[in-house]
Amino acid sequence: MHDLAFFRANFDQIVQRLATRGTPLNLDQFRELDALRRAVITESEQLKKTRNDETAKIGKLKKEGADTAELQQQVRAMGDRISELDEQQKTVDEEFRQLLAGIPNIPHESVPVGKSSDDNVEVRRVGEPPKFDFEPKAHWDLGPELGILDLERATKLTGARFALYWGMGAKLERALINFMLDVHTRHHGYTEVLPPFMVNSASLYGTGQLPKFADDLFKIEKHDFWLIPTAEVPVTNIFRDETIEADTLPLSLCAYTPCFRSEAGSYGRDVRGIIRQHQFQKVELVKFTRPEQSYDQLEKLTADAEDILRRLGLPFRTVVLCTGDMGFGSTKTYDIEVWLPGQNAYKEISSCSNYEAFQARRAGIRFRSGKKSEYVNTLNGSGLAVGRTWVAIVENCQQKDGSVVVPEALRPYLNEEVIRGR
Repeated sequence: MHDLAFFRANFDQIVQRLATRGTPLNLDQFRELDALRRAVITESEQLKKTRNDETAKIGKLKKEGADTAELQQQVRAMGDRISELDEQQKTVDEEFRQLLAGIPNIPHESVPVGKSSDDNVEVRRVGEPPKFDFEPKAHWDLGPELGILDLERATKLTGARFALYWGMGAKLERALINFMLDVHTRHHGYTEVLPPFMVNSASLYGTGQLPKFADDLFKIEKHDFWLIPTAEVPVTNIFRDETIEADTLPLSLCAYTPCFRSEAGSYGRDVRGIIRQHQFQKVELVKFTRPEQSYDQLEKLTADAEDILRRLGLPFRTVVLCTGDMGFGSTKTYDIEVWLPGQNAYKEISSCSNYEAFQARRAGIRFRSGKKSEYVNTLNGSGLAVGRTWVAIVENCQQKDGSVVVPEALRPYLNEEVIRGR
């Protein structure tokens, strides 16, 4: 959500910057609505002043014994008109709120201008893709052969884009969750939370999924409950309609949750295996900061997510997204992409974003320094997507005999050095 006063004062510049996202704004609609709102407020304020003056005048005339019936009738008419204007202002304000709620965030000046992922800019690359003396397999072949991944039975249980893990496959998923949470809480300074896996509509509005992206979500019938698409939603909304004390910022939280997405509009993309699922596990990182801290904290959050891959010895690269490829609420986003030999490509495993005050304004999250109160900046990123990390380990660490060598950092969590077929 945008600040109306800032939006009005900088409208032309905002229109130009949003155009780089491929988001044209209807200038006439905004200006007509703005002009109507101003006119309503002006007329209402003038009438209220006149009514106050006339009411005082009536009091004087009554003391003098004068007939005030006609003047009282005029004051009542003014009151009726003021009530009409107040209702009209509420309607216009709601239209404004809906208009602003549908406008994406303004890209930060450091974000490269571009139209699609082809225009994203690589900022660093860590590790080299492994060289095999055999033809590496994709996880959708290797997993079933090892007896650790079963997609056919998952389809029977639920449908396409669900996974069933067996034995060491399930243990690997669990080990990764615990490993990620331990690294972030013990080494990166995050506080772990375990939020609900369902949220109400107000929570999804606060983080920007509603109303624009309802088709991407799963709604619980007969309840105002939605399955969470990411822990970003419940964790960010922990402080909805609250004021945080400034000396607690930056505040860093992490959470493990399952995530649920309808994947509307993803037709034909990553349909094989478990890269793009309706249900998957993720460890999420969320930060609340002062405005002047947020871009330094974005760099730290991104480095914290990268550190999981470094510790696991998985090759990856980090790219900054261009204006045309950014998410709705983000001002700047880094995507971390891990190398997957089975696809011979880098695939996103974390998206780390700064939202500035966009989410905080929608969710009413402020911080107080002395007597002054202002909106916090919110940031979030995957630390990491567990299923995709599972895939990266299975594909990068596969051996010629079909086994998978467990990364050293993960062995204390799995109590195994090698995953072999059952």
